[in-house]
Amino acid sequence: MGLEIKVIPYTLHFNFEARTSRGSMRKHNTWFVSVCDVANPEVIGLGECAPFEGLSIDDKPDFERKLRESVNDLKGSKAPESWNEIEAYIARIDSELPAVKFGLETALRDLYYGGRRKVFDSPFYNEQKPIEINGLVWIGDKDEMFSRLEAKVKQGFNCIKIKIGSLSLDDDLKLLSKVRELGVRQDLVLRVDANGAFSVNEVNKALELLLPYNIHSIEQPIMPGQLNDMRKLCETSPIAIALDEELIGIHKLADKRTLLETIRPQFIVLKPTLLGGFVATNEWITLAEALGIGWWITSALESNIGLNAICQFASQFKTSLPQGLGTGGLYSNNIPCPLTISNSHVYWDPDKSWDLSRLNITS
Repeated sequence: MGLEIKVIPYTLHFNFEARTSRGSMRKHNTWFVSVCDVANPEVIGLGECAPFEGLSIDDKPDFERKLRESVNDLKGSKAPESWNEIEAYIARIDSELPAVKFGLETALRDLYYGGRRKVFDSPFYNEQKPIEINGLVWIGDKDEMFSRLEAKVKQGFNCIKIKIGSLSLDDDLKLLSKVRELGVRQDLVLRVDANGAFSVNEVNKALELLLPYNIHSIEQPIMPGQLNDMRKLCETSPIAIALDEELIGIHKLADKRTLLETIRPQFIVLKPTLLGGFVATNEWITLAEALGIGWWITSALESNIGLNAICQFASQFKTSLPQGLGTGGLYSNNIPCPLTISNSHVYWDPDKSWDLSRLNITS
């Protein structure tokens, strides 16, 4: 009697050359975790551990070894019968392995609900309630980025997020100018993500130049770890600032509170895989709401296994802000599932089913 846990390495292949501020990618390595009670092996919970290359604190050569060690530590434990027991199991995982925490928490929750890929008792799963999402314009050359931006506009997204900082600032401004010249409605929301591209000395000028384009917010305009500079920026910036990379690697509740109280950003961007799972992400949300700080949740290149869990988590909250959950179509070999995107929303289509044949999982 007890838990049986397996680790399944898997390589996701992008449909295109995915460029980020940290380089370009053609593939993304992930590890699926299946969990069952040996007394009932037909019921399988499934999670995903997928460190983001160059960004996750656990993106290291020995990640798989540490993942397997963490899994072995839980093997033989009794199947959890409550949320408190699940949280206790996750608390045993090293905080320096946030992707492992996320994957095991997802798998154990799925097991608790009977291995149906239900992770939360949420409107997304139960009622097929859609979640509004932003369209994401990936980094490319000038023509590629404009073509991608134009496609997102034509697809009907109400909110579009554009990566800036890889081109010259002048080219970024031309890109923003073009979208405003497309003749689309003026209420189209534009978010920009700088990934720390600007130095402290140049960021104020950059914000002034971005201001005429009616930008909703800018993510991580300067590199993380410059708390005083970021605090001053949040006080004076003409454009709302959202923290992203700044949150990574902060685990203790008191440290999270100190960060938010010190910087006082307008928004925070939450990636459960990078933050240590749903319990850890919920702490950020609770603190942010108490301080009047807005937030939204985004995926971090997970397959549909991880994305499904994040969608269900996000749908529990009442928020009017579009979430960053439109990454399901990135890969040529993603896991077929009920997740569907239509009219700038992601939803669970009960007429579609999971196909786990690529993972050699029968449930």
